Amino acid sequence: MPTISEVDLLRFATELLQTGGIGPAQAAVVADSLVQANLRGHDSHGVMRIPFYVAKVKDGSVNPNAVLTLEKDAPALLVGDGGWGLGQVIVRDLMARLVTKAKTTGIACGTLKRAAHIGRLGEYAEIAAASNMASLICANTHGAAQRVAPIGGKRPRLGTNPLCIGMPGGAQGPFIFDIGTSATAEGKVRVKKIGGHQCPPGWILDPDGNATTDPNQLYGDPPGSILPMGGEQAYKGFGLAYMIEMLSGSLSGGSCALPQAPPPVGNCAMFVVWNPELFGGGIDHTLSEVARLEQYVRDVPLVDGVDCIQLPGDPERRVAAQRREVGIPLDDGNWKALLELAMQQKVTPPQVK
Repeated sequence: MPTISEVDLLRFATELLQTGGIGPAQAAVVADSLVQANLRGHDSHGVMRIPFYVAKVKDGSVNPNAVLTLEKDAPALLVGDGGWGLGQVIVRDLMARLVTKAKTTGIACGTLKRAAHIGRLGEYAEIAAASNMASLICANTHGAAQRVAPIGGKRPRLGTNPLCIGMPGGAQGPFIFDIGTSATAEGKVRVKKIGGHQCPPGWILDPDGNATTDPNQLYGDPPGSILPMGGEQAYKGFGLAYMIEMLSGSLSGGSCALPQAPPPVGNCAMFVVWNPELFGGGIDHTLSEVARLEQYVRDVPLVDGVDCIQLPGDPERRVAAQRREVGIPLDDGNWKALLELAMQQKVTPPQVK
């Protein structure tokens, strides 16, 4: 398993995207987003996505030059159309606008349709938290990439529909709760498939609705499905995914899941940003309460064998610190796919450890 420094992986990712038809400024944004996902341990949203992105640019599904178009621009509302532009570029623009609005309105809501894959939602919650804003973000797959079956069903009907809630403050950094509503992200199954590895039990079902650890079952004809989050109470995970499907797909003017779904390209999304300064007590009260709650929860008596309490954002910070020191590991299958793309596009791979 190769290990690459953050700096070298960022350079490599940027060059792959540029030689794949993406302009320098846009490639820098997307590469940074992907590498930061890898750095935090979200490898399913990291550089393994580059071959897919480049393929979508080359076949015309994604327009690398598209910019955010606003269909509605009200004091506390933005309705955006990404024009199938690069998701990370489009959403960083949208988030900056929402943060600016929330400074005066207290709350700002934005929707987005026709955005190519927008990546790790936690990135955008971190942008809000950097301005002392709270946020809620959710997304669907624009009606495509159906991977999750309803409880008792044999065929997938929804995407893995992520949800992210961010809160500023914290002794170690903001609290970023970023989850998929399924037992795992589809990208993690893809990582296993490309790498030739089995999935852990409890991730996926075969086309007959039986438990399996073979990632290829998810991509067959007919396809298998990813289990909803929640184990024996998976109806909770599916219920969240169902509500996110409606919020993201319908209110954005995009698409909810539908029969004969088109090939997957990207996302519809919903963004809500709150400015604590304009709510009860102001920002000082909010940060004080956040700090008090954090201390109270971390001070709980620990079960034997447990050395600390993990709160939202802690795992990402821990992994990032480790990977900054020793490098970012990539599994052999996805590394091979990146090397093949590099050979095609005459990009020099980085040194690996």
